[in-house]
Amino acid sequence: MAMDVIDYEIFGDDMQFVEVELDPGEAAIGEAGTMFYMEDDIQMETIFGDGSAGQTGIFGKLLGAGKRLVTGESLFTTVFMNAGAGKRKVAFGAAYPGKIIPMHLDQLGGTLLCQKDAFLCAAKGVSLGIAFQKRLGAGFFGGEGFILQKLEGDGLAFIHAGGAIIEKTLHPGQTLRVDTGCVVAFTQEVDFDIKFVGGVKTALFGGEGIFFAHLRGPGKVWLQSLPLARLANRIVGASQIGGGKGGEQGSVLGGLGNLFEDK
Repeated sequence: MAMDVIDYEIFGDDMQFVEVELDPGEAAIGEAGTMFYMEDDIQMETIFGDGSAGQTGIFGKLLGAGKRLVTGESLFTTVFMNAGAGKRKVAFGAAYPGKIIPMHLDQLGGTLLCQKDAFLCAAKGVSLGIAFQKRLGAGFFGGEGFILQKLEGDGLAFIHAGGAIIEKTLHPGQTLRVDTGCVVAFTQEVDFDIKFVGGVKTALFGGEGIFFAHLRGPGKVWLQSLPLARLANRIVGASQIGGGKGGEQGSVLGGLGNLFEDK
């Protein structure tokens, strides 16, 4: 099945959404819960897996759904097809602050590896799979990097990342060390591994975790400044559930201000 060629426009700054324009008969697939709005004549169908050409028949559909379950995503994706006579639009929004990045898979060697929660939507025909890290370090200690999503095809896919986004092109042999949660995506030729930080003092008291992602070129890498897990941890820590007090931010006394609160 050929990839559907879709037109799009990204709106917003820190809370972005992408609007996809479909010709009659064209379709897009979206992650569960990402649809923002759609025009008349757009028909929705919830399916197992991603609806790509490799997922025909009962076995193919179950295999595709199983791959998504392994990555921690829903068993289902939703297909949005334009059943009308003219162009129609459907929009997809991200669940937390950040940026939406369009990925032209045909310009990236046909394959992109990304974090399990990065995929937002794509042209129908893009295959959503999994990529296990074969390295011992990445397998046992990778956390976010242990099981990655694999996007394959020659169509257009959209991924979402938290905070500010930076794209880096690594030359052959060039190495980049990154916090494991800050790696959003990379092309298939990039060598990816998880390695121990080093000294005991750094590991225990450095505050940056004891493992880094090591990315070695050649290839392209996309990084995010605010992973969802980091944002969630800060929110929980500042809440009463996490033992924090929301009113003390900005106080000269900081935590000492709690000593003067009424009990």
